[in-house]
Amino acid sequence: MSALLATGDHRGEQGLRIRGLTAAEHRACVTERAGASFLQYPSWAGVKDQWKSEMVGWHGDSGELTGSALVLYRQFPGTRKYFAYLPEGPVADWADPEIDRWLLPLMAHLRKTGAFAVRIGPSPAYRRWDTARLKAATGPRRKIGDVLAAEVDPLGTAVAERLRARGWHRCGGDGDAGNDADAQPRHVFQVPLAGRTPDDLWAGLNQEWRRNVRKARKCGVRVVVGGAAELPAFHRLLRVTEARDGFRLGRSLAYYQQQYAVLNAEQPGRMQLYLAVHEGEILAAHTMISTGRRVWYQTGASADHRREVRPSNALQWQMMLDALALGAEVYDMRGVPSTLDPDDRAFGLLRWKLGTGGQVVETLGEWETSVGGAANNTLYRAFQAYLARR
Repeated sequence: MSALLATGDHRGEQGLRIRGLTAAEHRACVTERAGASFLQYPSWAGVKDQWKSEMVGWHGDSGELTGSALVLYRQFPGTRKYFAYLPEGPVADWADPEIDRWLLPLMAHLRKTGAFAVRIGPSPAYRRWDTARLKAATGPRRKIGDVLAAEVDPLGTAVAERLRARGWHRCGGDGDAGNDADAQPRHVFQVPLAGRTPDDLWAGLNQEWRRNVRKARKCGVRVVVGGAAELPAFHRLLRVTEARDGFRLGRSLAYYQQQYAVLNAEQPGRMQLYLAVHEGEILAAHTMISTGRRVWYQTGASADHRREVRPSNALQWQMMLDALALGAEVYDMRGVPSTLDPDDRAFGLLRWKLGTGGQVVETLGEWETSVGGAANNTLYRAFQAYLARR
């Protein structure tokens, strides 16, 4: 991976300082945090090798490591300045009311590295909606944000207020439009696993899901874990899925091959490729990423034909069971659209995930600000105008 050389320590209030970390130091810190995203592991810098990168950590006076971050840097065209991005990070104590203790040294460090602006992804959740509540609220032009949440996380609310007070702004604002403005999905779908048994998970599926899983089994669909050799088949199915469902991820086969190699080099089995095979043909392929207490369903693809044997349902059911067996506390099915309108094409994805009996979680989303100084503020405004024209 390309890397920026870490500069000297930068100290904030009450003794916290920030300095560069080795990959091993950062990995150890991230692994200790149950909620840490796979996007903050050192291996993700290897996936995003077109960005410069570094890993930094916060230390107290006694030298203890209290938090860390993978920072990605993208150069702004025509300048020597960088946009700094901490995907679903930093990995820090967001419950600390003295947020300036680690934000201020971070900003000082980023200015020193040549960054003009920074985007972060705070980890606390903001709101949650259970399946029954959302199903009951579907209707023309309805959005998830129109529905009263089952739970509003007080920590997420407090963090949002603290960031706003310091001049940070939420990308896309506070409405459902943020789902499009964020690089990572703001609304995700999660199936809780902690304390549950396979029977509990089965009972959580709706009747359609249980029927489809049984049908896949009866029709002879086999679920197997493939390897790098099956990635081309996965990518071909992904192109079919993009054309059918009207979206475009824009990821090449080489991207997934690199992701698979880099993540599994860091930890064998971190990224796995699940295949649904029927009559000798791969009909669906889904990727799964695990970091211990969290497991993510990252990307799914399926063929246009023989959909009646329900290969994707079979895959997801096996992936949930395997996540449970790994000891994961959450099975994260990643992004869902904000629409609750059954006539909206995008609603089909949400409807499918709702069938697992999980919940929609609105994260705090991504937040941006200039790192300060007149020149950086001017460049940040130019950067926002540049993005608006793209």
